[in-house]
Amino acid sequence: MNDTRLFAVKMRAARKGEHVSGAERIVPARDVPALAATLAKRALHHSKGVPDEIHLKVEEAQDMLHLDALPVKTYVTHTPEEGMACAARLLAAAGVVRIDEIMALFSETYAMRGAMLLDADTLERLEPDRIRGVRATYMDAAATTAGLVSSAKNHFAEALVLATKVANAPGIVGEICVSDDPDYVTGYVATKDAGYCRITTVKQKGDPCGGRIFLFRGPRELVPQTIDFLQKRCVLVDCPPPPPPPPLDEALAAELREAEEQGVLRICRERPAGLLSFASNDYQNLAGDPRLKEAACEAVRRSGAGSGASRLITGTLPEHVRLERHLASFKHTEDAVVWATGYMANVGTISALVGKGDAVFSDELNHASIIDGCRLSRADVFIYRHGDMADLARQLAASGPRRRKLAVSDAVFSMDGNLLDLPAFVAVCREAGAVSMIDEAHATGVVGATGRGLTEHFGCKPDVILGTLSKALGSEGGFVCASRTVCDYLRNKSRSFIFSTAPGPGAMAAADAALSVLEAEPERADVLRSKVKIFVDALNAAGLKCASQSAIVPIRIGDERKACEVSEALLREGVLVPAIRYPTVARGEARLRAAVDVGKSEAELVRAANLVAAASWRSMRTVPR
Repeated sequence: MNDTRLFAVKMRAARKGEHVSGAERIVPARDVPALAATLAKRALHHSKGVPDEIHLKVEEAQDMLHLDALPVKTYVTHTPEEGMACAARLLAAAGVVRIDEIMALFSETYAMRGAMLLDADTLERLEPDRIRGVRATYMDAAATTAGLVSSAKNHFAEALVLATKVANAPGIVGEICVSDDPDYVTGYVATKDAGYCRITTVKQKGDPCGGRIFLFRGPRELVPQTIDFLQKRCVLVDCPPPPPPPPLDEALAAELREAEEQGVLRICRERPAGLLSFASNDYQNLAGDPRLKEAACEAVRRSGAGSGASRLITGTLPEHVRLERHLASFKHTEDAVVWATGYMANVGTISALVGKGDAVFSDELNHASIIDGCRLSRADVFIYRHGDMADLARQLAASGPRRRKLAVSDAVFSMDGNLLDLPAFVAVCREAGAVSMIDEAHATGVVGATGRGLTEHFGCKPDVILGTLSKALGSEGGFVCASRTVCDYLRNKSRSFIFSTAPGPGAMAAADAALSVLEAEPERADVLRSKVKIFVDALNAAGLKCASQSAIVPIRIGDERKACEVSEALLREGVLVPAIRYPTVARGEARLRAAVDVGKSEAELVRAANLVAAASWRSMRTVPR
């Protein structure tokens, strides 16, 4: 193809009318189709959510202006306060006054689709449309047109290009930017004299707010010329390579400091003895059951401490075979396959069932192992709204023809304790010709009349049932229960199954014994539900509004630091209830996650609930009505 023309490709994505994502590139004609597809995919995987509108615009870029990139400087800051103070100093050095008032205007930029155009002296807003703002468009790095820059997002290059164009616009004396990407905390101040000044931390990670303010100085009759340059002039910028990264230890230490300051630093602590624990997923209190311990010991005496090889070499032992048969019987399926962990089961199953060109549909609150399985599959990933079967149906229909479509959901959502509407989920999948898969990690041994999971509770089955041996079954490992064909396929195609050493016989025998206990004592699931009700009722009686459909009881606090304070206060009382924080849950959605097990007495449950309520109210510095 000898077409030498350049084309501007623009993407804008929105959800319920609110901006989600935007991007633009200028590329040769030959690269337009691939870039359009890449930008559309980028819109579907933005940390601000799944859009319901994606607009792509392609037009020829003419009368190209070439600019040298602004010189780059980096200012290392460790907190948002330090970063914004740095930005204020840089603006002051450029002759900008009333800086505090300018910074305060960022509260108005988040909902804007473009930038605010502000008189640097009077603070009069000059953009013709205050909702749309002014958009700096028709620009790219010069290297892109030579095929030297990937179409993947590059915060540094994209920001430098934009800052260079803005700084060269008539009447512009400076720009300040705070990204609205929740996962990107670096911002900048740019002026033609000082250059592009990167400020490493200007907001907290997880904060979706941000915006741009273009500072103008000059006669009002110059404003249309400024806007015309920003919005219509085609510009290519010769960019330097990005600055070299800091040494590894220095960079990692900075990230750890930031996590500590935000209250989200995690530490592995040895499990303390003598505590009343609401932190374990051992819902049926079977991990210490003598029957499981004896079964594990006997298996080790019989078959050894480890399996010695992967399942397809010599690692398949009698304990694996017995457990898989027992799991299939317990879940009423033709066959079952066991992995070393539930994480490996999810990653290995999803990436085996779908691949490049296929589509996978995942609930937005699914567990990380499902998320990672979707990503590693290389299938196109569609995230539907939590529990919204209408949204799932819409996205299945909109995804077009595929070799295979897979919809996957948690059965019990691990941070909220609520249940998937399995009949609706299965019906939507069947209507769309999609494979249905659920993860019963927190449902097996908990949900259903005899603890057989969500399938027993609702009386219907998806195509693939995944679960774990490490929660209510008191052992370790993951499994899939499905048709014999699906299971044989997974044994041949799941990389985490094929290329991992088989789990040890002790764990397999313990899980096998746990299934026998549940079958011999079917009332255990009902006993567990009664214990959950006692705990939830006591929390509500103490003024905390709580509910649960499983053994997981979320107690919402909101602030990350306060959640940690409540958890630490309970620890001093001898009660262990962990604080769950970003990124496990959304920023500002921190909570205590109490896991109830059958081993708790009524007195222990009521005492713990009252302590949780008292510590929560103290942290919130209020009194329940």
